[in-house]
Amino acid sequence: MRKRLTVAAATILALLASVFVFAQPANAATGFYVDNGRLYEAGGQEFVIRGVSHPHAWYAQETDSFAGIKSHGANTVRVVLSNGVRWTKNDAADVANVISLCKQNRLICMLEVHDTTGYGEQSGASTLDQAVDYWIEIQSALEGQEDYVLINIGNEPYGNDSATVADWASDTSAAIQRMRDAGFDHTLVVDAPNWGQDWSHTMRDNAGSVYTSDPTGNTVFSIHMYGVYEQGSTVTSYLEHFVNAGLPIMIGEFGHDHSDGNPDEDTIMAEAERLGLGYIGWSWSGNGGGVEYLDMVNNFDADSLTSWGQRIFYGANGISSTAEEATVYGGGAP
Repeated sequence: MRKRLTVAAATILALLASVFVFAQPANAATGFYVDNGRLYEAGGQEFVIRGVSHPHAWYAQETDSFAGIKSHGANTVRVVLSNGVRWTKNDAADVANVISLCKQNRLICMLEVHDTTGYGEQSGASTLDQAVDYWIEIQSALEGQEDYVLINIGNEPYGNDSATVADWASDTSAAIQRMRDAGFDHTLVVDAPNWGQDWSHTMRDNAGSVYTSDPTGNTVFSIHMYGVYEQGSTVTSYLEHFVNAGLPIMIGEFGHDHSDGNPDEDTIMAEAERLGLGYIGWSWSGNGGGVEYLDMVNNFDADSLTSWGQRIFYGANGISSTAEEATVYGGGAP
């Protein structure tokens, strides 16, 4: 009897061990990963993005910006890059340096190709397929950086043209598949159509099928919130749809004002905090074309905050009070 109990106990322990092993995230060893609609670091700690965009493609000389962004408490920086279709290409050496600057300043680095902005409506915009070509071209700079880097395949990849917006789901799924086939293990971030604002609900209604098209399940959806999100109820409804469906969503861009309307930044930030979702504000400095009010600091000077910078960093639900540093850097409040 004792021997039988010993064998039985050993069997039970073996089964429990196997359950424990298989309960671990399948791709935990390769860096950031998504599980049940949430973003995690490789070690299993949930990571909530709190950061800003930096226009590196147009201001490559402003390398002090990474330290400046960190000084106000951000845990992430979204870095504007160009694949060479509309602006000067950021080559692999430059991207490797950007990643190094992020790591030096204990920031998670979200890299994005900006040339795709408004495809179908913006003349000369890059396709998502061309964006993937670029990521494959500079893959050497990205390999081994999965703990530190998220890849935002293409910024606002479709405008408001209904014919091209209709291709968002199939084109986005194809882009994800090409990235995986090329060997990218990174968390991928995909933007909504309609200049990122998804007023047509194309991303919302097709997110489930796009998510399942990623064989690793390691994709996060990104909504940009400007004039379409003037009403707090619109913000809440959109975000809750994803959360209730168990699909990963973040606010990849937003501002306190815009040419197409006045977004409700207070609700955006409050709901992101309530729902445990990431947000990235636009943008650190260097805006032109009549939207200079979206600068968070004057002339890239970290010590010269604008009213928007003061709001996003130090206002209610702001970055400085809600950001937690990635555990790969030590973790905790900045």
